[in-house]
Amino acid sequence: MTAACCQPALRDISHFEAAVRRFRTEFYERDPEMMHKLATEGQAPATLIISCCDSRVDTGVLLQASPGELFTVRNIANLVPPYQQGAGLHGTGAAIEYAVRDLDVDHVIVLGHASCGGIKAVLAAADGHPIDREFVGDWVSMAMNATELYLNPDKSGIRQKVSLDLLKENPGLVERAAVTGSLHNLLTYPWVKERVDAGKLALHGWWFDIETGDLWKTAGNDLHLMPVI
Repeated sequence: MTAACCQPALRDISHFEAAVRRFRTEFYERDPEMMHKLATEGQAPATLIISCCDSRVDTGVLLQASPGELFTVRNIANLVPPYQQGAGLHGTGAAIEYAVRDLDVDHVIVLGHASCGGIKAVLAAADGHPIDREFVGDWVSMAMNATELYLNPDKSGIRQKVSLDLLKENPGLVERAAVTGSLHNLLTYPWVKERVDAGKLALHGWWFDIETGDLWKTAGNDLHLMPVI
């Protein structure tokens, strides 16, 4: 018996082809003018959303967005690196630049979520168990940096070190702090800050609880998240 015959069968994805046919029926046959306009005039989304790659938090499904409404960036743990010219390949920064400077979006949403695998990797590394991967560990380390900077349980305004045990028991604290960190990092991009200061661009932090469906978000200039739904 060969090793190949013992391997599990690949999961079927033929239903995605059927989904494309349904999409074509809904948007190309029932609303051909919208799709023709998108194809000939290009996109003009009002919103850039930076979300996690997690399959359970699909932005188009969650926000029930129509074609052309969202310009979407997805990466592990929905992180925004700080602005740094000449930093090499920078897919997230390139997408932010295009959305802000070329598409002229009005809003940027950083969408975090509960049960984030990237945040679990951060906490494991902080506990002395770094993830055995080539790229993930360095990338998600930004989340721990954000937690150290922006997580503050002291209502007096004095930052205090939060115990690792508390964070491991409450990973949502890290997930929401990472969103706050990404919002602060967005403001290090000069053309983002310029538009925010001029009132031409609004930044939003959201956190979605997969288990309950609850949504947390920032309000106004306060970049810390509070429950709203």
